[in-house]
Amino acid sequence: MSNMSYRIDGLQYANWSEEIFKQMREGGVDAVHVTIAYHENFRETVANIEQWNGFFEQFPELIFHGKTGDDVRLAHETNRTAIFYGFQNPSPMEDDIRLVEILHTLGARFMQLTYNNQSLLATGCYEENDTGITRMGKQVIEEMNRVGLVVDMSHSAEQSTLEAIEFSARPIVVSHANPNFWAPALRNKSNAILKGLGETGGMLGFSMYPHHLKGKGDCSLQSFCQMIANCADKMGVDNIGIGSDLCQDHPDSVVEWMRVGRWTKKIDYGEGSASNAGFPDMPPWFNDNRDFSNVEQGLLEVGFDTQDTAKIMGNNWLSFFDENFGPK
Repeated sequence: MSNMSYRIDGLQYANWSEEIFKQMREGGVDAVHVTIAYHENFRETVANIEQWNGFFEQFPELIFHGKTGDDVRLAHETNRTAIFYGFQNPSPMEDDIRLVEILHTLGARFMQLTYNNQSLLATGCYEENDTGITRMGKQVIEEMNRVGLVVDMSHSAEQSTLEAIEFSARPIVVSHANPNFWAPALRNKSNAILKGLGETGGMLGFSMYPHHLKGKGDCSLQSFCQMIANCADKMGVDNIGIGSDLCQDHPDSVVEWMRVGRWTKKIDYGEGSASNAGFPDMPPWFNDNRDFSNVEQGLLEVGFDTQDTAKIMGNNWLSFFDENFGPK
């Protein structure tokens, strides 16, 4: 890779607007993996794609639809942000393995095998019993590998995640989570998972979502960046990046949709009690896309050199995009 330095966010789910797209530009963010489905079926996901097409038509000087690593380079050169689609649930493929290729053709580049619950493919991190990757899950991983749809295990349980790392012929990602040695949370990942990702060329995107930070919204930048340094020691500096999980400008009712979807009539508070309802306050050093420079500064201050800092801020994601977004 050249000496260019890129900024890539491995996951956001904001209430998209011109203001946010402008903040991406102010923050020098070259690419963002955006969640375009939580619990939507195929047709509803297509409706979300229609909405994104509208954004691309409306704000062509700010954003465009990214499909390859070269689109990140194009975004950088033209002072825009490339938007990459992903799903936090396999619901867009419904129960039809043939939709995997269709979704990739429509521009999807990441798909979580679960969102907290058991799915047809694997076990989510909130289930009591983790039975691992299912029969269908293995078939779907093979198909995802074939077309270039990346396996994401951010909301998946331990055994399922380890099996996905082992079974997938191509590297997988945990696009937005942190290590549980630093902040215990159902969704944060074990040392075994970090090691597996590192050994297979996978990626871990570090999350700024307060429920996954040590000290929640009071987490210090220094603590966050020191955690990244500790992870670099465990899994290699080439296998880590940012996946902020930024959920900006949403009403609290959206958290309910994320957690409840269609599977329950009750409020699902996720990791904790009713006090976890609604969106938590972000740490003061990361409120929106303009704050990526704070993270970059924090990485330099805990001892990363400029090259490794550039890797974490986006260059590692770019290398991963180059290798894994096309058919094999």
